[in-house]
Amino acid sequence: MCLAIPAEVTKILPDEMAIVSIDGVSKEISVALIEDLAVGDYVIIHVGYALTKIDPDEARRTLELLCELSAEAHGAAS
Repeated sequence: MCLAIPAEVTKILPDEMAIVSIDGVSKEISVALIEDLAVGDYVIIHVGYALTKIDPDEARRTLELLCELSAEAHGAAS
């Protein structure tokens, strides 16, 4: 199973790289596949690559759902 998740671009770096934030965790990723990227944009990332831009509202809804799923999984494991 593959999982791609939304992340907010917090800094554009040289050589088609960027820093993104995922729930407060920063990660350096490749943005070689994305054109016209700006700080504040949301992207879908998978294994260190931004695949596409995503609407900020859709990104937030997706992240909220992932948090809910994680909370339920942790509750079921108790």
